[in-house]
Amino acid sequence: MRELTARRVCLQSAASDLSADNVRALARRLGVLGWVHPEADGTLRAHLEGANDAIEELTSLLRCAAVVGSVSLAVVGVEGHEQFAVRGVPAGVFVVQEHQATAHHFDFRLEVAGVMRSWAVPKGPSMDPAVKRFAVQVEDHGFGHNDFEGRAGSGAVIIWDRGPYEQGGRVAWPEALERGHAVFVLHGHKLEGGFALQRTRAGAKPQWLLIKRRDEWARSASDIVAEHPESVHSGDTISELLDS
Repeated sequence: MRELTARRVCLQSAASDLSADNVRALARRLGVLGWVHPEADGTLRAHLEGANDAIEELTSLLRCAAVVGSVSLAVVGVEGHEQFAVRGVPAGVFVVQEHQATAHHFDFRLEVAGVMRSWAVPKGPSMDPAVKRFAVQVEDHGFGHNDFEGRAGSGAVIIWDRGPYEQGGRVAWPEALERGHAVFVLHGHKLEGGFALQRTRAGAKPQWLLIKRRDEWARSASDIVAEHPESVHSGDTISELLDS
């Protein structure tokens, strides 16, 4: 079995024709796994995993392509990636709707393969990595549900948060969700940074945990639901909508 190695690469002020998609195409041709992340200033950062000769060839090609600027390399540990992905590019939208029905809960939805994959989260999301929110997977929804806010029978719905998101992790989507562990990055009005969904029980209504990852946006001992109860669409709270 061939020994695997891993390197982190930083290409600063690289040539304009060396895009993240170019790096991904080269990596896939050579059987290299990992990711590439384009920065706002044009810098490309990449994590490369694979056979040593493939890594050597890829880094050599990147050095030749980066005719402007510098290329830095660092040997790092193998993380076990199963894909080579471009990170930092929106993969779709997410929405969180607070829903007062028979039982009060939050509907957490991610756009995946043309539908909104959905979970009911009784206590709502948290920005505290120490808090693991229980979530029950429910049926997929269409995009039309994302914009709904108003009375629903004797209850009500507000759009608590929404925005674009990026898929992450070492396993390609939607396979990551099918396996039961999915990592993603939210760019909402209230929810920001890395999150993970971890399945804890399969069955007709799979049970999951929604967890904030430790990053620069994490807020220990915070309660984002209590601190920001208002809709990002109208500014109303669920209580104000019910009383109207």
